[in-house]
Amino acid sequence: MTFQRARSAEQREARRRAILDTAATMLDEMPVADLSLNELSRRVGLAKSNVLRYFESREAVLLELLDHYLGTWLDELADELAADVDPRAGVEERSAQLAVVLSRSLAVRMRMCELFGAQGSVLERNVSLEVVVRYKRASLQRLATMTELTLRCVPELGGAAQLFCLNTMIVAGALSAYASPMPAVLAAYEAEPDLAVIDLDVREALRLAIVTGLLGTVPR
Repeated sequence: MTFQRARSAEQREARRRAILDTAATMLDEMPVADLSLNELSRRVGLAKSNVLRYFESREAVLLELLDHYLGTWLDELADELAADVDPRAGVEERSAQLAVVLSRSLAVRMRMCELFGAQGSVLERNVSLEVVVRYKRASLQRLATMTELTLRCVPELGGAAQLFCLNTMIVAGALSAYASPMPAVLAAYEAEPDLAVIDLDVREALRLAIVTGLLGTVPR
């Protein structure tokens, strides 16, 4: 991919989009830790200095990509919840249905979960105050949307809904580390099958964590 000099707002936005799309493609191939600004620049067809005109660092690229992932996910989650959570059911049944939808939806978005899990320890480093403030404002809006969707399904959560949603994302971020075991770990499981008892089914682990959190949070 090569670019001519961006002269218009539309051309500059096209470059930003290309950088984000390329980063997303790279995350399909490698973990967050392996994505470098040098390789991103090479793949997008721009000098590293030109990429830095659009994003101040690798971490800034990934924070914006995470926000994009979250927005797309929440749009799709609204439809999934409307289809699969029965508003006429009792609170325990609705909680179980919500847990199934959330775990299923998150389990197929492990790159998003990995980015979320890395934001505090990795992505929020090497970025300016301006980038952090912009991301945190967007993140709070995403959390508010998730909270609203959750309350539609289980209004009994009340004021605890926001904390439940945040905890759900934290758990999903943590479990993402187990979604794609390293080659050495897979080799160990093959050599000693008894070790594979700790080879988590991420979707099921998420479902159990979510339903436990829900039923423990809903007021009795």
